[in-house]
Amino acid sequence: MTELEDNVQILVHPSADAVAEAIAARLIARIAEVQDQGRVPQVCLTGGRIATQAYQHVADDGPRSPVDWRRVELWWGDERWVAADSDDRNDAPTLAQWQGVLDLDPERVHRMPATDSGLSLDDAADAYAAELGDRRFDVCLLGVGPDGHVASVFPEHPSSYAEGRVIGVRASPKPPPERLSLTAEVINTSREVWFTVAGEDKAAAVAMALLGGGAVQVPAAGVHGTDRSLWLLDREAASKLPSDLVQRGVI
Repeated sequence: MTELEDNVQILVHPSADAVAEAIAARLIARIAEVQDQGRVPQVCLTGGRIATQAYQHVADDGPRSPVDWRRVELWWGDERWVAADSDDRNDAPTLAQWQGVLDLDPERVHRMPATDSGLSLDDAADAYAAELGDRRFDVCLLGVGPDGHVASVFPEHPSSYAEGRVIGVRASPKPPPERLSLTAEVINTSREVWFTVAGEDKAAAVAMALLGGGAVQVPAAGVHGTDRSLWLLDREAASKLPSDLVQRGVI
């Protein structure tokens, strides 16, 4: 039987849509749980198709949930180095879906700086690191690329060796070439890390991350939650995993 760390959980869903629905339901429940503990939830969001679908479900269901949305801190794992009003930003779909629907406190929505902020890329990274301080995320959502990258930490790229909390990324393997990203170091302080993955093109990366790939070659292999690492997959993304892992995780 294939062995995993005790705090790693794999859940395989029948479709990408089902993954998105599960992310939304779990996120609302987790935020409510943290608030019930008397804390302000710290949530790190990701971009991508599945996440965008999930955030729409949150927008649909969140207003009826027990969550006090004004007491939620929102952060982002990475951002494209473009203008603040660019539709290419990772935060653009989320804000379009949530603002005006969920009662968010603008002071608790922590967007990464943009090209028109007046800051250089490196100064922007330092500014976001200062804003983040020593906070730990209760949930950090991550997509996984076909190459195994997470946030803007790319395989065998300077970003995969970076230290500190937030970095300016240059010569990114995918456009645009300049980005801001949390490092694996800060992601690994998260209480829970949720990998949200769908599609056959991600299957090899998922398998390498879970079955012993190196963190430099497969950045997804090098990040984890201190309490739990949750892999929310569709059947295509799970298609290269050993059958015993899949059988234990299918819902």
